[in-house]
Amino acid sequence: MDFNVKRLAADAGTFLSRAVQFTEEKLGQAEKTELDAHLENLLIRAENTKQWTEKIMKQTEVLLQPNPNLRLEEFVYEKLEKKAPTRMNNHELLGQSMIESGNEFGPGTAYGNALIKCGETEKQIGGAERELIQCSAINFLTPFRNFLEGDFKTILKERKLLQVKRLDLDAAKTRLKKARMTDARAAAEQELRMTQSEFDRQAEITRLLLEGVSSTHAHHLRCLNDFVEAQTTYYAQCYQYMVDLQKQLGRSFPVFFLQQQPVVSVQWGEQYLCADDPVSASLPNPSHGNSATSGGFHELRISNGSRKARVLYDYDAASSSELSLLADEVITVSSVPGMDSDWLMGERGSQRGKVPITYLELLN
Repeated sequence: MDFNVKRLAADAGTFLSRAVQFTEEKLGQAEKTELDAHLENLLIRAENTKQWTEKIMKQTEVLLQPNPNLRLEEFVYEKLEKKAPTRMNNHELLGQSMIESGNEFGPGTAYGNALIKCGETEKQIGGAERELIQCSAINFLTPFRNFLEGDFKTILKERKLLQVKRLDLDAAKTRLKKARMTDARAAAEQELRMTQSEFDRQAEITRLLLEGVSSTHAHHLRCLNDFVEAQTTYYAQCYQYMVDLQKQLGRSFPVFFLQQQPVVSVQWGEQYLCADDPVSASLPNPSHGNSATSGGFHELRISNGSRKARVLYDYDAASSSELSLLADEVITVSSVPGMDSDWLMGERGSQRGKVPITYLELLN
């Protein structure tokens, strides 16, 4: 092995000179070459960019995967360059449980059917969440991580080299001040010119890299827009899934609820409210209203006539054969032979369509 003693001694001398210069600067015993204000501002901006990029990345990862154990597992698999095992997310797990319980209770029952519908919707939401995570990882987190592990590490390397060149320059200045002999001053001046040139060149390289942070900001802005678009798509899908589910449940849930609503005795302190109590007498009794309402609809179907009815809740028509409703409006309803018992024909002016009876209250 070629062992150059002179080169080793020179490197050791340079390292010692830098250490002495650094120590004297800290003790205030030596002058320090200050970077120009523009370069200092660029360094501060780069450091701020690094810190906030790390924070945004961390919080985004927490948002997309709240489970810290799974985040750690994904990190390990990523470092091992292996694909993490696919697992069902929380929405998919909930959906699976709902579907299984619905099948257990019976798809023909109102509760079992509703559970299956809710479970299918939860699975759809889980799939949309999976797409959001994948899109966000590719278009948002990966560019941020590339900056931290690529561009910023290069900036750190060149900034550290700039610090070394500055120490060499200041050490050369110190030696020139201490030189007394003509030959020593000439050598010190030559060394100073060389270190000044190297420092200026390194400062220019560092400045160009730091000015590139502006391009990084522009790129991260595009990534942020992609992230917002992915979130917009996700929440729009979730909203549409839930609206569709609400329409499906709206046709069966009110009937089931009204038919199965129990009469509950309410305990107030040590007394039970009863029908003779003025307070309890003013409370609505679901069973009374339901039986009266059911009887009114039954009579309407037998008579094949028409009645006025008040709309209890808003209803969005699911097809062109149905009529959309607004809460508290009054419409005319009639029975049509062959129509399902849960529906009536509604009329509002020239508009005509099927309406669910669970959204109506017949008027006397």
